Amino acid sequence: MAEALYATALKHMSATVHELANLVPQPQTVPFADSFAYRYLEKTPRQAVVQKLARYVTTLRAAVILFNQGFVQEQAALQRMLDEIQEDITFLAFGLIFGELTPIHENYLAAFYQEEFDPVTGNPGDQDRPMPPRKKIRAYIARMEGAALDPSRGVEVTRQVSKTYSGYVHAASPQIMDMYGGSPPRFYVDGMRGTPRHDEHREDLWNYFYRGILAFCFSAKAFGADVLFERISSFADSFAKQAGHHYGR
Repeated sequence: MAEALYATALKHMSATVHELANLVPQPQTVPFADSFAYRYLEKTPRQAVVQKLARYVTTLRAAVILFNQGFVQEQAALQRMLDEIQEDITFLAFGLIFGELTPIHENYLAAFYQEEFDPVTGNPGDQDRPMPPRKKIRAYIARMEGAALDPSRGVEVTRQVSKTYSGYVHAASPQIMDMYGGSPPRFYVDGMRGTPRHDEHREDLWNYFYRGILAFCFSAKAFGADVLFERISSFADSFAKQAGHHYGR
């Protein structure tokens, strides 16, 4: 059942990426070294949202593939990426929805669109990417959401979750040792299918699907696409119920 539900969600997400992409000025070709590259010339927040949504879908697909093969450590590392992508989408969408594009948003967009390579030579540039601190992005989201009337707690919970998954990204010892066990004990270097750890990460995967659907919901609202917003909102409710979760949004 979960596989079919995930496939449906990914199908809807992919279609929505293309639908929203058609609502912004399209990428244009620009010279790059001895070839060309596609770029959004206007560098708007909505164009940034579209790009982040596209990356959320591909990263989520990759996480599913890893989970199905039992590579849950690597799945968790991708989920750390999904955390930040989802935060970025929500951060930008809330700025558009509430008409509050703050200096933090401006700094974020400047860093987001900054080129990594010299367009003439194709060589790596020497500029740092001055992305706003993650804690400021989380604080903005928590403030706009209310975070159960306690924004500081919302920021702290998010920070703790992020810290946990960072251990998978950086291959910290406690997380690596989750791969060790069995009889006789050994490292599960071929994946952890059929182990308790595999089951534990199954619920994690559902959570990232649901959060992703909500990010798409916020994005539709940010685009003023009310019909699409209602459709995604309804799907989010249906998705939760079919998976046995009830959030009463």
